[in-house]
Amino acid sequence: MTAVVGGGVSDATAIAESRSDAEQFGVLYDRYAAQLYRYAHRRIGPERAEDVVAETFLAAFRRRGAYDLTRTDARPWFYGILTKEIARHRRAEEARYRAMGRAGSGDIADGFADRVAASVSAQANRRPLVDALRRLTPGDRDVLLLVAWSDLSYEEVAETLHIKIGTVRSRLHRARRKLRDALGDTNPADFLEVDR
Repeated sequence: MTAVVGGGVSDATAIAESRSDAEQFGVLYDRYAAQLYRYAHRRIGPERAEDVVAETFLAAFRRRGAYDLTRTDARPWFYGILTKEIARHRRAEEARYRAMGRAGSGDIADGFADRVAASVSAQANRRPLVDALRRLTPGDRDVLLLVAWSDLSYEEVAETLHIKIGTVRSRLHRARRKLRDALGDTNPADFLEVDR
């Protein structure tokens, strides 16, 4: 997906122009900050998401000189940086899943679990789902959640994580199988793809 908004410039054009005029980078912030925040919020919670997104844009701004301008869509590049920033908060993410598994109500239930409840009974499946998410390897979890929550294509996930598309497919298959097993042979995509 090539995003073209805010004056009709492509991501690559905005990055190229930002090399001589830093203000042009703001187009990319306007274009991607909200979706990156939503993804980070789901993974590590609201208390860290804002900082992680700010760190992502700062890192992207610093690296804009090395961006491959033949790639007109910068979304995978931003998600790649964000994924690395989230990895620095991996313990917080796992703690969040543990808390979600224990929670019966409150803020945690109002966020993630309510979306799950839109498809099925969250009370019955929340704990196995978050436990299964927590037990996934970081690489499998990254692939699964980039597809499910950020609507990235397999090709975009491969570009984001700098892995081959075959690796994306195998990690996704493995992650879905583990979640399906944890949920008693229920398709995990029914839960994870809710409320994109």
